[in-house]
Amino acid sequence: MKLLLDSSSSLLFSLLLAQLPVFTSASPVPQRRPNDLDKLSNQTKNLMKLTTELLKEHAFDSEVEPHRFKSLPEMSNRSAHDLNNLELKPTLSQLHSDLKLYEHHFEWLNRVSKKHHHPAVPKLVEMIREMKSLITLLHRQMLRVEAPRLSPATPSLPPHLPYQFDVLQSTNELLQHFKLFCDWAYRAFLSLKPKVTAVQ
Repeated sequence: MKLLLDSSSSLLFSLLLAQLPVFTSASPVPQRRPNDLDKLSNQTKNLMKLTTELLKEHAFDSEVEPHRFKSLPEMSNRSAHDLNNLELKPTLSQLHSDLKLYEHHFEWLNRVSKKHHHPAVPKLVEMIREMKSLITLLHRQMLRVEAPRLSPATPSLPPHLPYQFDVLQSTNELLQHFKLFCDWAYRAFLSLKPKVTAVQ
C-alpha cells in the first residue's frame, strides 16, 4: 500500500513538473505601456484622418478664400525645422490653447451645419468628440509636468451664414486649417516624447 502511495505521489509530482513549462509559457509577456505622448500623437493622427476624410467627402471645387476666421492659430510661423528646438511646457500649453480654440470653432460650425442639414454633421460630431478627448488627455499631461494653462484667444466667428454655400466654404476653410494644425501637432508630440521621459 505504501509503495502504491509513493508511486502515485511521484507520478503526480512528475505530471506537475511536466506541466511547468506550459504554465510559464502561458504567463503573458509584459507589454510596453504606451505613455501619454504616444497616446497624444495617436489621437492627433486619428483626428487628422477624420479631417482628411471629411475634406474628401465634401470636396470643394473652387478656391476657398481664407478670411472668415481671424482667430485661428497662425500656422505659417510653425516650421518643421523648429520641431527639435521645442520646449516641453510652453509647447504643451500652446497646443492645449490652440485645441480649445478649434473646439469653439467646430462647435459653432456644427450648430450652423445642423440648421442647414449639412451632410457633414455626423462626422463633425465625431471630430468634436475626439477633439475633447485629446484636450482632456493633453491637460492631464500638462498637470503631470506642471505646464501652465493659457487662456485661449476669443474666437472670431462669422455672425451668420445665410446660405448652404457659405456653410460649405466655412467647413472647408476650417478643415484645411485644422489638417495643417494636426500634422504639425503630431510631429510636435513625437519630438517632445524624449523630453517628457527626461522630466518624469
